[in-house]
Amino acid sequence: MNALADKKVGEYVDKYFVAAFQRVGTFRIVGKQKQGGNVACYFCAPDGRVLHAVAGPVNSQQFLAEAKWVVETTEKAIKDSKGDGGKFKIAMRTAHAEKLRREHGLAVEPITFDPPEAQGANDALTYRDPTGQPLAPVLKPAPIDGPDVTFRAALEKSQTANKGAPGAKMMADRKGGRWVLGTQGQVHMLMAAHSMGQIDRIYASVFEGILGERISTRPVEVVDPFPWNNRGGKGDKQK
Repeated sequence: MNALADKKVGEYVDKYFVAAFQRVGTFRIVGKQKQGGNVACYFCAPDGRVLHAVAGPVNSQQFLAEAKWVVETTEKAIKDSKGDGGKFKIAMRTAHAEKLRREHGLAVEPITFDPPEAQGANDALTYRDPTGQPLAPVLKPAPIDGPDVTFRAALEKSQTANKGAPGAKMMADRKGGRWVLGTQGQVHMLMAAHSMGQIDRIYASVFEGILGERISTRPVEVVDPFPWNNRGGKGDKQK
């Protein structure tokens, strides 16, 4: 279902966001049908830092719920941080950790500081795409402490629901426990460690690390773009 086709979603997005899109994955167009690929949505600050993300296609109700959550959470973090960028980042990452605990029953430790940038990221030997930009690495998500025992029923329900869901993955906590987590739960784990990171560093973690898609700068492959030219019958032009 195309969530952005919903009028309520469109009105909300127009009110709070400036929409843009970019193709980063591989897919083919056969006739009028798109084959392969996936989609992710990033809610960003004006300077391109990622506040939240939605991994994979969702319905309009789910999309609107995530959009409202990030707007309300951001407004509260702005108010509470009182202009302190460091406190704002901590507030956003903590909010993601809390949402993961509340909705998925898993407790993680939000990463409240960013380690120094690795040396050599812009080295001449770093692999780059055809535009000259280095490909973004897949970032490590926040570590799982384990299940929230007060939400055991919610955790078991989430485990059952996510077990066969597309994109669901087996995650390990610090004690060796194994937990099935859906794509949106994985987003919250990632954001608990990297919310407010630049989109050019985060998009690969969502697209490759969570959705399992391959990032590519190749142009879209179009197979038979004019299928009506190959049809037989009266009135059809053939070569």
